[in-house]
Amino acid sequence: MTEVLVLNASYEPLRIVSVRRAMVLLLQEKAELVEAAAERLRAQGAAYAVPLVVRLVRYVAIPRTRRLPCSRRLVITRDRESCQYCGAQPGRAHLTLDHVVPRAQGGTTCWENVVAACAACNHRKANRTPAQAG
Repeated sequence: MTEVLVLNASYEPLRIVSVRRAMVLLLQEKAELVEAAAERLRAQGAAYAVPLVVRLVRYVAIPRTRRLPCSRRLVITRDRESCQYCGAQPGRAHLTLDHVVPRAQGGTTCWENVVAACAACNHRKANRTPAQAG
C-alpha cells in the first residue's frame, strides 16, 4: 500500500502515514485531501480517492527537532512527482533535486530552497537562480 504525506495546516511536511491512517483523518474531518491517486478505495457502497497528500485542518505546533528532514523522497512526494520548472512527470527515478538558490550562491538544503526537477531542466538551470537562468 502507498504512503501518504501529512502536511500541517501551514503546508509544512509533518510525517508519512499509511493510507488507512490518512483515511481515518479524512473521515473524521481532521484533514483535507490535497492530492489523490487515480485509483479508488471501495467500502460499503462508497468509493474514496486514495490519498497521496493530506493537510491537517488545525495547526499542530511541533518542536524544531521533530521536523521532517529535507530528503529526496519527501521533496518528490511534496512536489507530486513532477518537475517544478516544466511540469513534466517523468517518474520518481528520473527526477532530481534542485536548489532554487544554488549552494554555490549561499543556498541551503531546506524545504524552502529545494524542488524536484527533471534532469533537462536541472541541467539547463545549472548553477544559477531561476531569474538568472531566464
